[in-house]
Amino acid sequence: MVDYKFNISSNEYLPLRDVVFNTLRDAILTGKLEPGERLMENQLAEKLGVSRTPIREALRMLKLENLVELTPRKGAQVLDMSEKDIIDVLGIREVLEGLATQLACQKMTPEIWEELKQTQQELEQAANGSDKEKIVNIDEHFHHLIFLSTKNERLIQIFNNLKTQLYRYRMAHIKLEGGMKEIILQHREILNAIENKNAEQGEILAKKHIQYQTKFILDALHKKE
Repeated sequence: MVDYKFNISSNEYLPLRDVVFNTLRDAILTGKLEPGERLMENQLAEKLGVSRTPIREALRMLKLENLVELTPRKGAQVLDMSEKDIIDVLGIREVLEGLATQLACQKMTPEIWEELKQTQQELEQAANGSDKEKIVNIDEHFHHLIFLSTKNERLIQIFNNLKTQLYRYRMAHIKLEGGMKEIILQHREILNAIENKNAEQGEILAKKHIQYQTKFILDALHKKE
């Protein structure tokens, strides 16, 4: 039996299929389940202590999020990130981050500003450690605060709809050697633009930040080929 490196996260308020789905999705996003890894229904059911039905339903849900591939008579397999997916998703994020940062330069409140600075400090401290999930979660919160400051509910909703896929790209980037130093420097520049209420510069810096992330991941992908 495959030694799956995760356990089910129980939640009495969710249907079992959703609990299994959340558990498997988290394992894929954080790299506990790696690209190309086979997901056998019977082995997953035994590992998680459930029947095969919620496993099967969860795998179908993961397929809709483009995280697994289902092949007749072969079962499920964790999908790798394709070059097209990276370009498409991060291209959307580039536009959204640019707009959000532009608005943040104009609408940032003192309360969110203080939390944003604190989050950056936490990121810089975490960058010295080995806990990749912690780093990714702090980075995610940094950008969440920028979107929150826009007070644009539709923009925030669109960004939240991409969170699952964006988390995977963040994790891929953080795991690569040499990326954190530049991320921290770029965050500092974005903070400076927001503090000085320079909306035009903030938009440019935010877009460059995502362009850098895209290139970094794509370069690593090409080196694997």
